[in-house]
Amino acid sequence: MMRRMDVYEATEKRLKIIFDYFDYVYVSFSGGKDSGVLLNLCVDYIRRYAPGRKLGVFHMDYEVQYSQTTEYVEKVYAANSDILDIYHCCVPFKVQTCTSMFQQYWRPWSEEYRDIWVREMPHSCLRAKDFDFFKEDMWDYDFQNMFPFWLYQRKMGRRICCLVGIRTQESFNRWRAIHSDKNYRKLANYKWTRRMNYSIYNAYPIYDWKTQDIWIANGKFGWTYNHLYDLYYQAGVPLSRQRVASPFISQAISTLFIYKVVDPDMWGRMVGRVNGVGFAGIYGNTSAMGWRAIKCPAGFSWEKYMYFLLNTLPEETRENYLNKLRVSRKFWREKGGCLAESTIEKLRRAGVPITVGEKSNYRTNKRPVRMEYLDDIELSEFKELPTYKRFCLCILKNDHICKYMGFSASKVEQERREQIMKKYYKLFCNERVSKPGI
Repeated sequence: MMRRMDVYEATEKRLKIIFDYFDYVYVSFSGGKDSGVLLNLCVDYIRRYAPGRKLGVFHMDYEVQYSQTTEYVEKVYAANSDILDIYHCCVPFKVQTCTSMFQQYWRPWSEEYRDIWVREMPHSCLRAKDFDFFKEDMWDYDFQNMFPFWLYQRKMGRRICCLVGIRTQESFNRWRAIHSDKNYRKLANYKWTRRMNYSIYNAYPIYDWKTQDIWIANGKFGWTYNHLYDLYYQAGVPLSRQRVASPFISQAISTLFIYKVVDPDMWGRMVGRVNGVGFAGIYGNTSAMGWRAIKCPAGFSWEKYMYFLLNTLPEETRENYLNKLRVSRKFWREKGGCLAESTIEKLRRAGVPITVGEKSNYRTNKRPVRMEYLDDIELSEFKELPTYKRFCLCILKNDHICKYMGFSASKVEQERREQIMKKYYKLFCNERVSKPGI
């Protein structure tokens, strides 16, 4: 009986495929445990099997981060300076913040707030002026999407691959990114790759690793890692909430207070940097910001409570939520959300008026269900159904995008992103034409 490969051996095979096929490879490096292990895997591979090759490292510096993360990133750079091309980006793109009802986004390294930056900008970093595609209305994810096109022009490589350290264990969205059967073009049908455009690909070599695999690899090979995780462990933070990402996104608010203990100097500086940080640090892990069990106040329905909360908000913020609510209501009334047969049956048993369609425009076995907003419903599929309680949670969490309601980027945001992509895509195509064989 043939022995099954472990995840390390499988990743070694994937790296061989990548480095054999692509002219230039770079790692998207956040300073977290997953991207750190991926970077170490690539460094080891190059030193053993591809001497003389360079490895790109793409790091988006969000200004506000744990000092341990900054130290770790700098240590990785110094230890592997002989083989790394470093793209350390300090750019004032827009970044989502859920700390404030007044502010939907903030800008790291904004010149307007230079006097209150939480730390000095690294000397060797790349700034906004270095990127011809950068615009003031660009979000961080837009910048990330455009970077490989810029890099292609710089390196003139025929084939470029960005390695991303996502693991399907982390979330359903990440599982779907790997296993989705949408019309994504792949390299030789490898499900862990995705073609972005012509000769530009993303690859996810450690998609099937578990959290324990990450730490086993660090221990077995003696790799350096971000010692912030040691402090997280000592503070009793569960593995699922040990994050290195921007501290102001919704997923990080519940652990924002850890900064006070782990990095008090940084905490003191960041309180004055972004609106609402002090409040979020105190109440971010409580029902006041939509965490843990929240209860509808006596004498209120969830719908009435929603309007009460909306009336406490600044006008611009209130209108943003009301627009989201109008869009969501119209969607559920006219198109309907896709629900499993078991969920449909539960709704029927609960006496909820619904209209079930036969087929959805989406590639799914689920069926479209049209319905009105409910006040609340006690079903395990709560997060799939339109309720005023869920909308209240969005408001309490300062979830301006309403991700908790299933919203993604707005139509306006998508159109703006497509315009940027088309503009740079033309430049990319012209470059290909001007250089035969590319």
